[in-house]
Amino acid sequence: MWKKTVTGSALRGSIAAICGIAFLLFGYDQGVLGAVISLPSFRDEFDNPNRNLEGIIAAIYDLGCFFGAVVAFLTADRWGRKGSIAYGSWIMVVGTILQTTATEKIQMIISRIVTGIGNGINTVNVPIWQAESFKSQNRGAMLVIQSALIALGHPLSTFMGLASSQAEPSSFSWRWPIAFQGFFLVIILCVLPFLPESPRWLVSHDRVEEATVVFAALEGKTATVNDEKVLRERDMVVASVQQERELGEASWSEVFTEGKNRNISRVLLGAGPYMSGINSLAYFLPITFERNIGLDPQLALIISGVLGVQYFLVSWLPYFFIERAGRRLVLMLSAAGCAFCMVMITVMLEINTYASNWVFVAFCFLFFDIFSWGILPVSWMYASEIMPLRTRNKGVALGVGSHWLSNFVVVYVTPGAIDNLGPNLYVIWAVLNASFVPITYFFYPETARRSLEDMDQVFLNERFGITKCKKPGPKKSGMDSNSDSDAERVPYGGDGKAAAQSFMATSVM
Repeated sequence: MWKKTVTGSALRGSIAAICGIAFLLFGYDQGVLGAVISLPSFRDEFDNPNRNLEGIIAAIYDLGCFFGAVVAFLTADRWGRKGSIAYGSWIMVVGTILQTTATEKIQMIISRIVTGIGNGINTVNVPIWQAESFKSQNRGAMLVIQSALIALGHPLSTFMGLASSQAEPSSFSWRWPIAFQGFFLVIILCVLPFLPESPRWLVSHDRVEEATVVFAALEGKTATVNDEKVLRERDMVVASVQQERELGEASWSEVFTEGKNRNISRVLLGAGPYMSGINSLAYFLPITFERNIGLDPQLALIISGVLGVQYFLVSWLPYFFIERAGRRLVLMLSAAGCAFCMVMITVMLEINTYASNWVFVAFCFLFFDIFSWGILPVSWMYASEIMPLRTRNKGVALGVGSHWLSNFVVVYVTPGAIDNLGPNLYVIWAVLNASFVPITYFFYPETARRSLEDMDQVFLNERFGITKCKKPGPKKSGMDSNSDSDAERVPYGGDGKAAAQSFMATSVM
């Protein structure tokens, strides 16, 4: 049970560190199977799985994540943020043990589902806990860090697979990278009991005195429960929770009704450009290099790891321009750039010479870079910036569910599509990315520097869904600079469920 032994920056840093480890684990999970699935010992263990079985083993994890996310939205308010993360982590421990010890295909499939369920619970609750424990003015930086750590997890799993592959033909070569997930989980489970529950969750369950103690601890060592700043922060969260109770929770029928608030339009826009092809590459990057251009498995792992490191480094750049340039411009430029990369990838595979194969690799690098500069950061933010407060919780649930189901479909079909469609697979992704440009121009309103009330008015003024709001809002100065949304008027305990949607969008990596 948490006791007020660590306060201020040390406490906030501890919460950020545990959340960071959870984000790193998420990225690691996405890449680890791709790092080991082509190893001879793995293929021998599971009777040389065909392309269909490869897709099932990889994609079933996303289906587990979908069910885990559903469980999280149904139970998170009852279990609390910390309790939910603990449950999710223990489920992942069980899944990791089952994966590591798997000797049959069915055990590997079931264990992937179990791991996915635990991860689905955590991907909902970790960002909520973090957002509700930090001041909202730090949210932009936190989102960049989240994305970067997820990106870092991918090359970490790739290089782990490369290092352990030296143990071939021993099964240690594929069991160890999978077992290494437990390292992150042990840290989370050991440190979590010593950290506080979300103060917003405590307030929402009428445990205001406990929440006040947490606010004081987050503020610093010298702060007390009677300090004016602490009481002001508590009162603002209490008022926000009361407002949500008065508004009530929208029904599912209301979410799927257009009405004057254009609810269903906002849900569809918030679903975002997930089908960009990023998961088709990210989950199977070493296999992509092996089967498309015939690289040696070791070299494919090295190049995949280097690509992941580069992706991690460049994923920080949007922090410097996303607010100034606006969402629409960076999304359109990124989508156009990604479409161009997919066209060039297709052309290089059709040419199929030694030189064109390496140009193909170069455009894979460029695709990840351009994706991280636009589609990825916009997908972080957009849904939480356009959903009205009354329908936000269910809108977030729909966004999370659609994300995992689309991931499942893409990951499942990719191994077979590489063989059966060849270069034409990347034509599909080129067309989808290109389509995002006119769709964004005509239908996506600009949200940068606009409050939720501003966005409500934007949607009310549209005709036939065509947006007139194409530029960022006016710059704010002084005290207004940190008031870009309703949630940001609350120092602590901001809109955690919107943060969950933002985090889920980062998982397109």
